[in-house]
Parts: sequence; structure tokens; C-alpha cells
Amino acid sequence: MRELTFHGGRLEAAARRFPAAPVPWLDLSTGINPHPWHPPAPLTIDQHRLPPPEALDALLTAARAAFGFAGALTAVPGSELGLRLLALLDLPRPWRMVTPCYRTHRDVLPGATPIVAEAVEEAAGAGGTILLANPNNPDGRLFAPATLLRIARRLGASGGVLVIDEAFVDAVAGARILPLLTADDPVIVSRSFGKFYGLAGVRLGFVAGAAGWVAGIAALAGDWPVSATALAYGTAAYRDAGWGEAMRARLTVEAAALDALLVAHGLHATGACPLFRLIERVDAADLFARLAHAGILTRPFEEDGAWLRIGLPGAGRERLAAALTGHAGARG
Repeated sequence: MRELTFHGGRLEAAARRFPAAPVPWLDLSTGINPHPWHPPAPLTIDQHRLPPPEALDALLTAARAAFGFAGALTAVPGSELGLRLLALLDLPRPWRMVTPCYRTHRDVLPGATPIVAEAVEEAAGAGGTILLANPNNPDGRLFAPATLLRIARRLGASGGVLVIDEAFVDAVAGARILPLLTADDPVIVSRSFGKFYGLAGVRLGFVAGAAGWVAGIAALAGDWPVSATALAYGTAAYRDAGWGEAMRARLTVEAAALDALLVAHGLHATGACPLFRLIERVDAADLFARLAHAGILTRPFEEDGAWLRIGLPGAGRERLAAALTGHAGARG
């Protein structure tokens, strides 16, 4: 069971743990958009040669337009690696991270002092580095971008920097901080491509914000930071602005439908990110097992056995409803 708490998407481990579960599995453990972007026309991808610099320039130009940001930006092979590369930079101390948080955040700032969201503004007065996710994982908590900018500037007054993991931000209208940033703001932003566009296997992410820190990441990533496939998919998807707007609206509707489904089965969820919801119950392990026996993988957490995160079911909504039918009402 512990193997399934490290991150979502471990379908092979789930199949070993629950060998009698029906297949195919319905994976609700990742928070990845169940409606992936598809190229409107076939993409030309040359896997034989190294990607030319012009291809990377085109990706960054398309991403800047999509992010509403004209400042420093570099591509990385997945937002997780971008965060891990930060550990190789000399980020100012003391280190704090807002909890609950991604497991990766603990690796980025080993030994960092955990703080709750309500303590961030006060903690900013001490300078150093504060790392948080917005929207947060797993609870979906959301800071207003203007609030984060105020926190960052308070940190900056003492030589500090705010690191914001925006892996899920594309799904939430008006939640991005990048359009508010100036060149002098002490902010490092990590961005994911795969979660909102539903293409996690492409392995594409970005680091943006304060030029000096972004340059440090770019130097570590090298001349060919991402593959030809990532360059082609990212450039085309970010140019498809209409898809993004329509998808945000669709996800909002589907998240409301998921909330209604959960409530109808005595489950009350929290979270401002439409790609997932967090349930907190004393019988979360029983619910996880019930769904797993039905071939539905959700996300349990080692740090709190009462948590269970459920992603949007997409076309699997009726299957989820059937698996929940008969589950006992809320008990704590």
C-alpha cells in the first residue's frame, strides 16, 4: 500500500496489489486532465537530429504568450526536474515550505521548516526562501496572485525569494502570478505543461521569473533542455489559445459535477483546483480499497491516512458512481 502513496499513476503497482480488479483501470490518482489536447493537424517531429535553437525559441515565444509573461523563461523536461534543479542553486536561507505539500518539495529544500499557509506572510518578514504550490497539492488551497506578490516583495526586502510551484495553475482562471511580475520581483515560478494539457508523458515544464535564478536553471539544463517531441507539442498547444479557454470552462463544470456526485454518496471534498478534490475521512483507507477493487485508482497519502485525493473521472464518471453506490455515509 505504501508504494501507492509516493505519487499518482502507479497503475502497475495497483494491479499487483489488487489482481482481481477489472481492467482497464480508471486512473484518478494523478490530477492530470482526462481530456488531453490533440494537435489539430499532424505534427512534424524530426527525431533524427538535435533540435535547432529556433525550435526552442519558438516554444518559449508561444509559452510567454500563453503565460502572459515577457520575462525570463527556460524550458525543462518536466516541472518536477525543474524544481529539483533548484536544489543545486544557492537559494537564500532560512528555508521554509508551506505544508501540506508535494513530496518533491521536501527534496528541493531538505531540512526546510514546514509552515502552514496562514503563516506565510509573517514568515516572509524573516527573508530566506519560501516554497509553496498554488493551487496546492493535495488540498487545492489557492492564494490570490496579488497576495503572493505582496509576500514575495516582503521577502525580497530582506534578500529572500518566493518559489511558486504552479503545476496546476492553468486549470484555474485568474490564478497565475506571472502576468503581475516585474523584472525585479524576487519570484521563481515552476510551470507544468502535462497536467493541464493532459500530456504528462511529453515531459515538458518551465521555470520563469527572476532572471538570475532562471539563468542558473537554464545553465544546468544545457543547450538541448527538452526533446523534439516536447518542442513540437508545446509550441503547437500553447498557440492553441482557444482550446485553453474552452478547457478551463469545461473543467469547472466537470469539477462541480464531481462535487455533486461525491456529496450524493456522503462524501464532502475540498479544493479550488478543478482537476482534483481532497476527501478527509477516518475511513479513507476503506474507500480507497473499495474503489481499487472496482479498478479505480485514487491517491492515498502516507503522511495522513485520512486523506484521499480523487481526480476528475472524465468519461469514467458513471463507473465511479457505480463503485461509490452503497458506500457508507460520512463518518468523520
